[in-house]
Amino acid sequence: MIDISIQKVKKAYEEGVDILDGITFDVNQGERVGLLGKNGAGKTTLLNIITGQIEADEGSVVVPGFKKLGLISQIPQYPHGYTADDVIRTATARLIAIKNEMEELEKAMADGNGDSLLMAYDSLAFEFERSGGYNIEFEINRVVNGLRIPQAQRGQLFDSLSGGEKTRINLARLILESTDILLLDEPTNHLDMRATIWLEEFLGKFKGSALIISHDRYFLDKTINRAVEIEAGKAEFYSGNYSYYVQEKQRRYEELLEKYQREQAEAKRLNDAADRLKQWGTGNEMLMKKSFAIRKRAERAVTIGRPSKDKTMRAKFGEQKFRGDEVMVIKGLTKSYDGRKLIDIDEIEVHGGERIAVIGDNGSGKTTLVKLIMGEEIQDSGTARRGPATKAAYLPQIVKFNHPRRSLIETLLYDLNVSPQVARNRLGAFMFSGEDVFKLVGDLSGGEKSRLRLCMLMNEDINLLILDEPTNHLDLSSREWIEDALDNYNETLIFISHDRYFINRFATRIWKLDNGNFTDFQGDYGQFLDYEEKQAKQTDASAVSHSGTQKPSSRPNKTVPAGSYQKPKARKPADTQKELRRLEREIEKHERKLDEIKLLTEEFSSDYEKLMELDLTQQGIHELLEGLYEQWEAVSE
Repeated sequence: MIDISIQKVKKAYEEGVDILDGITFDVNQGERVGLLGKNGAGKTTLLNIITGQIEADEGSVVVPGFKKLGLISQIPQYPHGYTADDVIRTATARLIAIKNEMEELEKAMADGNGDSLLMAYDSLAFEFERSGGYNIEFEINRVVNGLRIPQAQRGQLFDSLSGGEKTRINLARLILESTDILLLDEPTNHLDMRATIWLEEFLGKFKGSALIISHDRYFLDKTINRAVEIEAGKAEFYSGNYSYYVQEKQRRYEELLEKYQREQAEAKRLNDAADRLKQWGTGNEMLMKKSFAIRKRAERAVTIGRPSKDKTMRAKFGEQKFRGDEVMVIKGLTKSYDGRKLIDIDEIEVHGGERIAVIGDNGSGKTTLVKLIMGEEIQDSGTARRGPATKAAYLPQIVKFNHPRRSLIETLLYDLNVSPQVARNRLGAFMFSGEDVFKLVGDLSGGEKSRLRLCMLMNEDINLLILDEPTNHLDLSSREWIEDALDNYNETLIFISHDRYFINRFATRIWKLDNGNFTDFQGDYGQFLDYEEKQAKQTDASAVSHSGTQKPSSRPNKTVPAGSYQKPKARKPADTQKELRRLEREIEKHERKLDEIKLLTEEFSSDYEKLMELDLTQQGIHELLEGLYEQWEAVSE
């Protein structure tokens, strides 16, 4: 059955420029379709046409009248004084009305009119039970807890909430309404990692249809089974998730390029033949006609233009030759807000070439930690000391410029003290070309501001790069570009991100903040997930053996290695000797940890749980060392 039928839809916001140019496709019941395309390609416009918020210039969109449609980017108006909980409970308005009607019938039957009203009451009771009326509170709490909506927030006035908080409340309402067709426009933008995972699991069980716009590639991989890419007003179709789309798009490009090259070669062969005949046939009418006919064949041989790929930014980070092993040492660092401890780190060291992902729920203190490292916040106690040869650069989550009324080129001229030609070249490398360089900085979008700040950072020789949600405002092609740039950056990287695709690609070490507890994990993101799963199983087993009680951790600052080693993707070291020194430092550090574990094993010889934890840690270090030895040998060769 077709849930959404889109037929020959056209839409233009300025004359002669169709943002949608005859788009046609169907969404079948139960499908999860990802709408892909660059920012401004028309994805949100299409969702708004489907919901009737705007009208198409031509074509039609048909949704069955009995299907309930829900758009997550559209936040309805609610009566003044409604709390977040009132908004959530509008999803159960029909069930509440049935319940009130049942209560009225119960009163009437108690007054002696039972026989005539019993059938009506039974019908209502059946509908109430069938629709899950007896589980209302359970369902509300399940969805609200899954989306990480705090209990205190439920009591706040809806109008007082931020845009992100309203979006989250609205998503909870749509889910509870049992919507048949979900239209999700960047649903993960205001969700932390746990809430995003919960939404993925919900969509996996959702029996309706979903049309999803997202720049979260991991989310798309988990949720969609079909992709529609909008490019230049037209639609291209891919039967698979995001990873399939990437591979298939490249395959199609290579296929078209090969066809184009074949046609060009054939056209050249025919034109060369026509030129020879023309040269030989001067004065010979028959040869001249044949030359003309061959040239016409050459024109018909070319059926396609040269296939194009998206423009990409072309630049790389400057790197400072690192002197010394120590990038940063953190000791006894603490920070609290309103009596709530966010940061509590005993002692950790950061060495050259590490790539550290800082993860945790919204509000857990991730940005506070990097601001403490950069000296933009004052700690309650302890130190975060950078090495004497460390030169740091910081890209904040919200980028601001001191002079928003300056143009892009003026900003580079004043702040970087470069010539106009150098400024234009650098801006061009970051996809600011032509008249774009005269835009005012204050008029840029969030993604454009991040791009401009990166353009300025990459001019510097740095060996510690700190990024706070670097992919937040970027479309898919820009995310891929920054990843390519970071692939060629061989110095130390610390980054905050909810983008699991990005974390999975880069992290060699994980710092997790969770209610004031700090975990320092040596390994990549996949190994970290394995470690957390093992820890959860151990906790469950411990809880059973202690009759429901769990022994609290004596140390909030846990340093743990990977439970299983997977050889990381080969890097491109700019200096082989530098890479060897980095690996030798890593090997020495983990060998010291083995010595520490040996001492701890003797200290906790009678603590069975602690010994199990130490044994798991020791196994992980041995596996990690094996991988480091392999890398050392490969680089040495």
